[in-house]
Amino acid sequence: MPITFEEAVKLETVPIKDALELYDSLPATEPKEMIGAWRGSGMHTGHPMDGLLEAIEWYGKYYKSYEEVHPLVFKTKDGSSFFALDPAKAQFSYTPGDPLPKDLEAEVKTSDYKARLRNTEYRGKIAATMIYDNLPINDVFHKVDADTMLGAMDLKGSDLTHPFFFILRREKDNKVASAFGN
Repeated sequence: MPITFEEAVKLETVPIKDALELYDSLPATEPKEMIGAWRGSGMHTGHPMDGLLEAIEWYGKYYKSYEEVHPLVFKTKDGSSFFALDPAKAQFSYTPGDPLPKDLEAEVKTSDYKARLRNTEYRGKIAATMIYDNLPINDVFHKVDADTMLGAMDLKGSDLTHPFFFILRREKDNKVASAFGN
């Protein structure tokens, strides 16, 4: 019996075997279920990217439509609004504990959508997938419930037996959408 999602989120680090079993046990998500704003967090499994998104204060993702996706949303420096990061401009090396770029927002902010939603097959299931426009990355989603998704990052050239996992929780208010004029 796989670990439950509730058990997994209570762990500091989820063994990769358990994370994969949990992910595979969840139903695939349809692209239409992803539309809206989502708050993100990492699920640590010993992956080299564990802690990176939290360290750079990633907020989440915003799916306006199948063609209009902001894959990386952050709060503004003053915390009053949100901005989208251009993933192609954010190709900086980061090790936890290193200082972040002085003004991440100014260096990588974009108003252009940088990803899209499609169904793809991953680990034997056809599921909603966020495909980055300019990077070899697909984020594939399985449903915990209608408002919670477990994502697996499929990064070209990475270890397919150890994807980077993250959690998305649907935002109930319209603050993120409003920040993007929607």
